[in-house]
Amino acid sequence: MDGFEFNKIAGAVLTALLVIAGGKTVIDIALPKHKLEKAGWNLPVTETKKGPAEAPKPFDVASVLANLPKASPDNGQDVFRKCLTCHTPEKGGATRVGPNLWGVVGRKVASVSGFEYSPAMKKHGGEWSWEHLATYLHKPAEAVPETKMVFEGIKDDTDLADLLSYLGKLGDNPPPLPKAK
Repeated sequence: MDGFEFNKIAGAVLTALLVIAGGKTVIDIALPKHKLEKAGWNLPVTETKKGPAEAPKPFDVASVLANLPKASPDNGQDVFRKCLTCHTPEKGGATRVGPNLWGVVGRKVASVSGFEYSPAMKKHGGEWSWEHLATYLHKPAEAVPETKMVFEGIKDDTDLADLLSYLGKLGDNPPPLPKAK
């Protein structure tokens, strides 16, 4: 059998399949068994009862500070990893995009020499108390509007307490934890 003979047989088989499949489709279109109201399929839908959307709970700095005595500095060090891009925690560490954080708790705001703070941070003033740090690290842009720090913040109260516990250990004379109110 030569190539021409094979092509004729293959063409006949393919034509027969096309006529069978195409013919059935033409018949289904011309003589539908039932008329559809609209194209597509009706999918079963189960209604879910949704109550009003819960508003996120407001940030409570007191609950974060209350967690400090049982907070884990080791977990805080893990949370601090996302800060390592911009900050160093070592004594005498380099200034990067952000200032070195050795001894940050109790330090005056915008006081690291050699770092150019934003005008908003310079104007903010004060010192980095436990409460001030918690509020700032929760949402920096809200605590100090127009700050250069583009970090979104730490939303989880436990992670924030752990981070504060770790930052409190960074210093020659670590400050005492705040008194429970």
